[in-house]
Amino acid sequence: MLSGIKRFFKERKEDAQDYLGGGKVAKTLGVLFVIYLLVAAVLGIIWSSEPDVFPVRAEAAKTAKDMNRELVTGFTTTSTLIQMTETLLNKSGGYITNDIMPPGLWMDNMPHWEYGVLVQVRDMARAMRKDMSRSQSQSSEDPDLTVAEPQLHFDNGSWVLPSTESEYRRGVAALRRYLDRLSNPQQPQAQFYARADNLNNWLGDLETRLGSLSRKLSESVGKQTVGESGDEMVSDPKDKSYESVQTPWTEIDDVFYEARGTAWALLHIFRAIEVDFREVLIDKNALVSVRQIIVELEGSQEPMWSPVILNGSGFGFLANHSLTMASYLARANSAVVDLRKLLDQG
Repeated sequence: MLSGIKRFFKERKEDAQDYLGGGKVAKTLGVLFVIYLLVAAVLGIIWSSEPDVFPVRAEAAKTAKDMNRELVTGFTTTSTLIQMTETLLNKSGGYITNDIMPPGLWMDNMPHWEYGVLVQVRDMARAMRKDMSRSQSQSSEDPDLTVAEPQLHFDNGSWVLPSTESEYRRGVAALRRYLDRLSNPQQPQAQFYARADNLNNWLGDLETRLGSLSRKLSESVGKQTVGESGDEMVSDPKDKSYESVQTPWTEIDDVFYEARGTAWALLHIFRAIEVDFREVLIDKNALVSVRQIIVELEGSQEPMWSPVILNGSGFGFLANHSLTMASYLARANSAVVDLRKLLDQG
């Protein structure tokens, strides 16, 4: 009987030790999980920093020197497009939009910034394929640009099979092949036509982009829109039906960072246009308009000192970052309209 009692207490002791051992494992796992969350939070803060604006002319000159080529027409625009795409892929934290693990999974500001840049990269790649690399509507498309443009239009949220990054890198590789042929005198098939009509076609698409963004930004404080009554517009202001349109508070920072990314990309593109389209801009007396656009876009890239996007009322006590950004983009869009008029003139 004594041996049975001893065996009972021995078994209970072993059970207690197993339980305590399991508790230590759980505690260790809990500590490691907390450390992981802290590290992810710190990385999220670091990865949320926007890339700096890079010097377009200096980078184009460096690329030409590395390739042992001359800065021919179109070289600056193409090399700038390549560098912007590579910045999306290689900035702090890499490309975040398609992340499925923290901290990228938790972040929403940087993915919207990336989307703003990506839209402008896609628009310029399409313009180069459709207009700028072709002498007329019946001429053939450049073979490398026909690869680059659809690659850059690949799903921006694909994680694997294939990943977004791998598809965009194929697009960059195609742009590099085009740049190599463009700057090679022995490859006359690659061309870049810096004409007023080609630039104007791209500006027409940009005008609608900026107009839409400016409106979405201004709707951060709510906006009254006039509706219709019956089949005809009502002439009496008292009888008009008004509809209030306001950006949901959860999307205010998303719209802001999309606009911020758009402005970052356009700043580089217009600096490149100032180089490659310089002759036609001088001929059309439009160089001042381009520089005015650059000034407005530079203002939109001023450092953010607030940790959050403030959304005060139009004339309220707190600032409204969305309205400030809308002001810069609206003035840039107005300059784009003036630029298009100058380019249309003979």
